[in-house]
Amino acid sequence: MAKEYLKIDSLEGPLMVLSGVENASYGEIIKIRVKDGKDRLGKIIRLEDKTVVAQVFEGTSGLSATNASVRFTGRPFELIMSPDILGRSFDGIGRPIDGGGPIYGNLRYNINGRPINPVARKYPRDYIETGVSSIDTLITLIRGQKLPIFSGNGLPHNELAAQIVRQAKLSGTSNDKFAVVFTAIGVKHDDADFFRRSFEDSGAIDKVVMFINLADDPIVERVSTPRCALTTAEYLAFELGYHVLVVMTDLTSYCEALREVSSAREEVPSRKGYPGYLYSDLASLYERAGMLHSREGSITFLPILTMPNDDISHPIPDLTGYITEGQIVLSRELHQDNIYPPINVLPSLSRLMKDGIGEGYTTKEHPDVANQLFSCYSKVQDIRSLAQIIGESDLTETDQRYMAFGRAFESRFVRQHLDESRDINKSLDIAWEVLSILPKTELDRLSTEIVEAFYKG
Repeated sequence: MAKEYLKIDSLEGPLMVLSGVENASYGEIIKIRVKDGKDRLGKIIRLEDKTVVAQVFEGTSGLSATNASVRFTGRPFELIMSPDILGRSFDGIGRPIDGGGPIYGNLRYNINGRPINPVARKYPRDYIETGVSSIDTLITLIRGQKLPIFSGNGLPHNELAAQIVRQAKLSGTSNDKFAVVFTAIGVKHDDADFFRRSFEDSGAIDKVVMFINLADDPIVERVSTPRCALTTAEYLAFELGYHVLVVMTDLTSYCEALREVSSAREEVPSRKGYPGYLYSDLASLYERAGMLHSREGSITFLPILTMPNDDISHPIPDLTGYITEGQIVLSRELHQDNIYPPINVLPSLSRLMKDGIGEGYTTKEHPDVANQLFSCYSKVQDIRSLAQIIGESDLTETDQRYMAFGRAFESRFVRQHLDESRDINKSLDIAWEVLSILPKTELDRLSTEIVEAFYKG
């Protein structure tokens, strides 16, 4: 028989303390009944003998030690799962916000989940086409990969996230089922409306499950939002056989919420005030992505995180880089030059790219063309530095052609319209066009046969 506790010991920010509690479990959900008010949910985050500390999702505003009662459910935080979740929108803790009514189903999933056992993992293969040339050609996203986007305040990462959601699809020859779980954490109302309109107007909403946590929602809801999204992705991938792309923006908001809750719990802070377990907490999210030997589906994770002061050594991007398989870096300089998407390809990297491109996946020459673009664009940076000293007119003819290549690479290859989707063949055609600006002798990463065939064609 469930017990109901009629007195709260203390309230500290989003935290509630109860004493004399028996048989409670870590992570258990509690229901708080408020006199003359709306019921609220909480989760146990600390157990000390018979004292329980719980975080209240809707916040503790309006609560007092005597105007509320607490009932322990005996269950962890769970989501009801059904195929009907596709095309639906939910708040940060999985409650429908699209007016479509509740989700009914027999399956209930604990949102905490578990990282995939390395022994059970299948090595990622094949690629997901985003329609963005610089990503598909140079930083290819592979099914089952964890590939974060490092951005900065004021850069168009939200626009890029929406574009990827609208355009993403499996490789052209695949008939497998594909879905997107889009998660917005701590976003403003106008940003949330932008995402909704973008997906609805493009027709992509039918393949998307949305989780929206607003900036004015209680801070503790934000800690559960990415776990709700990943639990949904696990259901779609490993129960229904979908290949799922999880796009999550902005993970920095999640980490700041974690820091605030940690401070309320009076935990010892680590770097820049973040809790010492930030690395393991991020790993518990990232490592839920991947592929299993025993299941058909896959989870590909594309988290977006903003770097405070564009500092890539900040704890959040720094720790993320140790866990994930590469990164996509947005450039403020390219953004100031009105280049969208402002992807800086030189510090960007996809460590699994080599296993999902080439013959049988994209095209035979794709790996060599990508290597050649990286090589030539890196030389452009050195030549630009030299040109600032002696002037572009005093450069050698070859160096001047490199300068022309750099401008064409940024304005014709990297730059594309917000609604422009390029398949991999179109992206490679543009790559060949900008490479043709250079002398044949400079294309040293391509075989002679490939170069000759291109110039003859």
